[in-house]
Order: sequence, then C-alpha cells, then structure tokens
Amino acid sequence: MSNAKQTERSRRTRAKITAAAGELFAEKGYGATSLQDVASRAEVAVQTVYFVFGNKRALFKEVVDTTIAGDAEPVETMGRDWFRAALAAPTAGDHLRRHVRGTRRILDRVAPIVPVIAAAAATDPEIAALWPDRDPRYTVQHTAAKSLVSKPGARPGVSARHAADVLYGVLSPELYLVFTRERGWAAGKWERWAEETLLSQLCEIDGS
Repeated sequence: MSNAKQTERSRRTRAKITAAAGELFAEKGYGATSLQDVASRAEVAVQTVYFVFGNKRALFKEVVDTTIAGDAEPVETMGRDWFRAALAAPTAGDHLRRHVRGTRRILDRVAPIVPVIAAAAATDPEIAALWPDRDPRYTVQHTAAKSLVSKPGARPGVSARHAADVLYGVLSPELYLVFTRERGWAAGKWERWAEETLLSQLCEIDGS
C-alpha cells in the first residue's frame, strides 16, 4: 500500500472512531462510555482505538475539538476563514453580522455537547486540563471585540472588555440552548435575535 493510501486509510479510521465516540458520548455520557463501546460502534478493534488515541480523554478532546471546528483540520477558530473575514469587515455592523453568522454555525454543532462536557469534567477532573486556555471562547470573543470597537459604526464609549462580555453572554451555547431547545426557536430566528440584540448594544443606532 502506498504512503498516500495508508495516510487516507488512517484518516478515515480516525474520523470513524471520532464520529462513533461523539454519538456515544451524547447518548450515554462520558463516564458511561467505554473504549470498547466506541470500537463496537465504529466497527474496529478496541486495540485500534487505543493505538490511534491512547486513552479516552484524548478521544474526548478530539470529539470536542472537531465538533467546534466542523472538521479535523488543525486550525483554531481565530484562524478560520469566517473569523478572519469578520475581522476584515470595514464597519462594526458588518463585522457583527458576520461574527454572529459564523458563531451560529459553531453553536449548531457545539451546543448539544455542552452538557456532556460539563458532566465529563465533573466525572474526570483532568478533563479541564486538556485545554490549557481556561476559557478559549472568551479569548475568541475578546479578539473580535477589540477589532469591532475600533471600527466606524461602533457605539461610542463601549470598551473592548465590555463588548467582549456582551458577546460572550449573548453568543453563549447555554443561551443558545435556552432558545433553540427549551423554547423551540429555529436557528435562523435565534441568529436574527442575536444580531439585533448585539447591534443595539454595540453599534450606533443606524447599525452602520
């Protein structure tokens, strides 16, 4: 087998295991899911799971990271095209609209696993150590906020810190779940509400 074919086969196996683990973590929770369960769902030998990931914590991290990213590419949120395009937007209003749209796509994927992550951290204290940045979501929102408040159309007197706090709260997965799961809102309705709310808080009245 050529190196290219072997690499592609390894990539497919990794993706299959990650997908199976994601399903099981959502269905059963982190603590109740064994690597044998994952292997059976993925239709591979349990030794293969150990060989690819080493342990359940590493597999869980892969599930969370790929869910946030939407793929297995090693590119963090702030390096993604949608985020960079929002930073490059000429006005605060345009930046905000692009940011909400991109964040919604992430929340569509991430919000359902947020309770799983919280439960996993409660079960295994070492889970939190998998992400050295204690709050990567705030880091993303603060980076967006610093750019947004410097642009034409930003609401006068709003600091980057305050804007980051507002973005962090309104665009939180917990609040997204309140509207889309508990109150039955469509994702598009939530996006329009989030956009209107943030424009009123962070931009001038004309929303430029």
